[in-house]
Amino acid sequence: MTANNVKNELTKPHPDWLLPEFGPGVAAEGFMTTRAGGVSQAPHASMNIGSGVDDEPAAVAENRRRVAQASGVTPVYVWQVHGAKVLHLQPEHALPGARPVQADASISTSPELAVAIQAADCLPVLFAAPGGVGGAHAGWRGLAAGVLEHTVQALCEAAGCRPEQVQAWLGACIGPQAFEVGAEVLAAFGRADAPVDSEFFRYQPNTQGEPRWRADLPGLARQRLRAAGLIHIRGGHWCTHSESSRFFSFRREAQGGRMVAVLRLR
Repeated sequence: MTANNVKNELTKPHPDWLLPEFGPGVAAEGFMTTRAGGVSQAPHASMNIGSGVDDEPAAVAENRRRVAQASGVTPVYVWQVHGAKVLHLQPEHALPGARPVQADASISTSPELAVAIQAADCLPVLFAAPGGVGGAHAGWRGLAAGVLEHTVQALCEAAGCRPEQVQAWLGACIGPQAFEVGAEVLAAFGRADAPVDSEFFRYQPNTQGEPRWRADLPGLARQRLRAAGLIHIRGGHWCTHSESSRFFSFRREAQGGRMVAVLRLR
């Protein structure tokens, strides 16, 4: 069955999708997709929203339509490049045919524009604050470059709030038991002089005896968010690499598909 002959009856997030948890003080709603609920065929089965993985364009378009219908507004995708730029969403970014702006985070102060962050091992982080929402694509490069801190700062300025009023939710990403990295990653986080275990990096040489570490991406994110002044931080308990039946994983299958984390003001 292709996207062209599927009648979409989806009006709310699929039961398998992840739902962000936020406490009192914010009015936001969203979700993170999993592999379930779409029309793409293997190896992109079934809810692939990535347009650059050799999937059928009609299937990607249908999947994105289902994401939009589940969010109730227009999700605005950005062109993610593992950087730290933050885009403040405006109506022109949601116009039909508008080209995605290069950025790795976005914020919205309009109930009609939802942030949309793609991921398939990198950590998507959603932010909810009084008067605004945000989303960030936090792989190790973006995380080390300060994408989370920049997002918090931009959201606070746009929504007129303080960091302690911002709540963060960490989506699914590659977990610390699977995220193998080299010395260059430790150096990016100022841990270059740690030859063995250190906070968020567990020393584990590969089968050739070369030095490698298992990195805790959610742990690094929580540390930076707390340093930025956030108090309420939830999520980050799912491993995309280990749960192959539920999540896409770039390290497991580079062309397998992409998921998206979406958040809007309610």
